[in-house]
Amino acid sequence: MKVAINQPFTFPYIGFYQLVYQVDKFILYDDVTFMKQSWINRNRILINGKDHFFTIQLEDASSFKLISDTVIKYNPTALEKTLKSIKQAYAKAPYTAQVFPMVEACFNLIETERRIGKIALNSIQSVCDYLDIKTQFEFSSEKYAHTKELGRKPRLYEMLRLNNATDYVNLPGGTGLYSKDEFIKHGYNLHFIDRGDIVYKQFNNEFVPWLSMIDVLMFNSAEETKALLAKSTLV
Repeated sequence: MKVAINQPFTFPYIGFYQLVYQVDKFILYDDVTFMKQSWINRNRILINGKDHFFTIQLEDASSFKLISDTVIKYNPTALEKTLKSIKQAYAKAPYTAQVFPMVEACFNLIETERRIGKIALNSIQSVCDYLDIKTQFEFSSEKYAHTKELGRKPRLYEMLRLNNATDYVNLPGGTGLYSKDEFIKHGYNLHFIDRGDIVYKQFNNEFVPWLSMIDVLMFNSAEETKALLAKSTLV
């Protein structure tokens, strides 16, 4: 059983989905404090050859609140404007007809679901369904609340134990945080994602890397996108 643990992001970049692609279970770490200027409620798309942020407005976002307690400020006008920007930006992209309805459905869900963690999961799960990726998702606040009082690393090892995990997989940014030898002592293999060379055609512009997965899907078929995910390797 390969397991990954990461905070929930909204339509994150392809490296996040490479992590999803490589594991059997993905635990969304939502009972930790919300971080402003993170990717939880925003990401980047391509507009006129340049990267631009889209943002989901939040109600009193604070680093003193947990992600699971952070709610969206429902602003239909702002949401409509964001969707219009995405639709116009990719109007001539080859897969807009297939992808935009999925993006629209996720944003429209905000009318009834105001927790940003749930919307982020919906954005991730929708893409996985579109790509036929079967990774299982869980929220740490729902399945592992009883481990919250443990320290960061003891909690991680406990969540792995509870899943009978053999391997823990992390994004490249974790290389300075975790030691493979330490994980082996606890009975687990530690891996990091090598993302590979991810380049695809974005109209006739100079390539802008690591945008939201929305961008990847607009320019690549489901099969081509899965091939990009498969470029990732575990090191």
